[in-house]
Amino acid sequence: MEKIIISGLLPDEICGALNLKQAFRGKQIFQWIGRGAESFDEMTNLSVDLRKELKEKAVIHSTSVSKVLKDSDGTIKLQITLSDGLAVETVLLTDREDRKTACVSCQVGCAMNCAFCQTGHLGLARNLTAGEIVEQFLALEKHAGTLDNIVFMGMGEPMMNLENVRKAIAILTNKEGRALSGRRITLSTSGVIKGIYDLADNGPAIRLAVSLTTADESLRERIMPICRTNPLPKLREAIDYFAKKTGKRVTLEAALLHDTNTSLESATNMINFARGLDVHINLIPWNPVEGLEFSEPSGKECKNFVYHLEKAGLNVTLRTRRGREIGGACGQLGKTLAETQGGGKKLAD
Repeated sequence: MEKIIISGLLPDEICGALNLKQAFRGKQIFQWIGRGAESFDEMTNLSVDLRKELKEKAVIHSTSVSKVLKDSDGTIKLQITLSDGLAVETVLLTDREDRKTACVSCQVGCAMNCAFCQTGHLGLARNLTAGEIVEQFLALEKHAGTLDNIVFMGMGEPMMNLENVRKAIAILTNKEGRALSGRRITLSTSGVIKGIYDLADNGPAIRLAVSLTTADESLRERIMPICRTNPLPKLREAIDYFAKKTGKRVTLEAALLHDTNTSLESATNMINFARGLDVHINLIPWNPVEGLEFSEPSGKECKNFVYHLEKAGLNVTLRTRRGREIGGACGQLGKTLAETQGGGKKLAD
């Protein structure tokens, strides 16, 4: 009999799946999972007989950590192997205030095919389950201690797996378990307009980041194919709707690419796009990915771009690049998987 995987279940679902007669048992098991328990033997407030029964019926996790990489800047990247043999990567980022953020994946690979992103060149194999998403967070906490934030900014497009992302958030924010605050959760999208409206109308109440990269329609269509079906004017309307409906400021993200989206014209386009919106702009100097056509921007390029945006009155942050030594920086996830597969063979092949 195939065992039940319970990392993706809420307390009442654990009771139902395991046929537990007492509701509080589901809560106890759920609490242990949130604390990082990896076996039923660790659940010492359950009887020995119940623990034995649970081991026969269920497993807590379906994934395993197959590789741990550590950067000199403190970044940690885990390669997580799934039950079907596929793998994803998840990253721990630490900022200057020593706050720890889990950057988790929601898909194996990605179908968005953004020209500057390693993950997009892997293709898409499948969506992750809610449990597989939750297990990434728990694995990072096991390696780094209590985490402060979680961002759905890893491999994949969260809006294309929103049901499982929502379920993972429900598990991680549940007061009976890990009890992470929704204020500490950010979902990053490449610009799936339908998903932005869905998130605004139906929740959960989390933060939204949009990978804009450029507000030049023709350039964005070339380097971010999603723009062909999710055009910038409609994307802008969706961002405005989300900010007004939720009362939450939206983050606009831009990977700065040398001689591609760093000109005065590019800055002007972004200023015109952002003006009148309740947004903060995060600029991230592009991180190199072997085989892609782009190159890193110079420090002067970045500073000039920031100058023009700030002069226009926009809120801007130029991010520090972290995790580059281990292929854990923005746009580099999947690098280790590509090397493992030999030359970046597509996951979907």
